[in-house]
Amino acid sequence: MSVWTRIACAEDVPMLEGRSVHVAGHQIAVFRLPGGWAATDARCPHKGGPLQDGIVADSCVTCPLHQRRFDLRSGAQIGGPDTIEVHEIEERDGALWVRLAEGRADLEDAA
Repeated sequence: MSVWTRIACAEDVPMLEGRSVHVAGHQIAVFRLPGGWAATDARCPHKGGPLQDGIVADSCVTCPLHQRRFDLRSGAQIGGPDTIEVHEIEERDGALWVRLAEGRADLEDAA
């Protein structure tokens, strides 16, 4: 079972930008959106590009290496077959908390 982990202060992530954090030995990208927060795997499945450094617009992030675009809510690639894992994220009293997707719970147990 995956647990909630405190990862950062909300003020550390500017609007429409991403930051990378480590949770249970797994790299996660955290994004501040106009309507809240998103958390995904930090690496693009194509060539491992750093998604936290990508351009964020319309609830999507564009990989800075090869411009593959991913929906931050579903993890689906726009116009392509790839996907990224999406994780639960909440802001509580100015702190960000993340819970890894169920498929990542085994990583947490191994950490």
